Amino acid sequence: MLQVRNLKVSYDGVLAVSNVNLKVGKGKLVALVGGNGNGKSTTLRAIAGLNAAEEGQILFNDVEIQNVPAHKRVPMGLSLVPEGRRLFARLTVQRNLELGAYTRDDAHEVGETLDRVYSLFPILKERRFQQAGTMSGGEQQMLAIGRGMMSRPSMLLLDEPSWGIAPKFVTRVLDTIVQVNQQGVSVLLVEQSLHKALAIADYGYVIQTGRIALEGSGSELLNNEDVKKAYLGL
Repeated sequence: MLQVRNLKVSYDGVLAVSNVNLKVGKGKLVALVGGNGNGKSTTLRAIAGLNAAEEGQILFNDVEIQNVPAHKRVPMGLSLVPEGRRLFARLTVQRNLELGAYTRDDAHEVGETLDRVYSLFPILKERRFQQAGTMSGGEQQMLAIGRGMMSRPSMLLLDEPSWGIAPKFVTRVLDTIVQVNQQGVSVLLVEQSLHKALAIADYGYVIQTGRIALEGSGSELLNNEDVKKAYLGL
């Protein structure tokens, strides 16, 4: 479904990622993991269209999209849940969700998608008239994922969903990501929490200094001695 080939991205002439190759099959959950500053979010933002690809190809359903504007990638089926959530804090939960469907004009089906999001996140239905900024970090992350689902994506791009939330919510959020994936949505998950991400991933890529250093199934990478020493402290 998604293929990234020889991706290169720079910021103000400084190389951020180089020669990155990865792919996500239909219905798969793939993790892109590594430490801070190694190019995880840069790669994800390039796929979403927020960072320009200096070189390389990005193909989505066999269509080259590296030169397609970000807002036109959404109706193609790509939806980004950004790092830090980026919610409209003073708007209600429901209004935030409705804004996630801004590319759609099928009101009845939008209502069905909203019901689906509420079934995934019952707490959002309970809080639907509450201002988004008054909720906890974990609840806000659920809202951000729900908003991403409102465009009815075939692929969800998740940037650090465990960032800034209490440990008790991390497992709930990751469990819901698995549930979304099991409902047929492909997922590319960017996470600093390598162990948690690889534990739920079908396949994983480890990125170091802007390049893919290792790849394999989630279980293979979790049992890789280099990964254990460098990231898991084992």
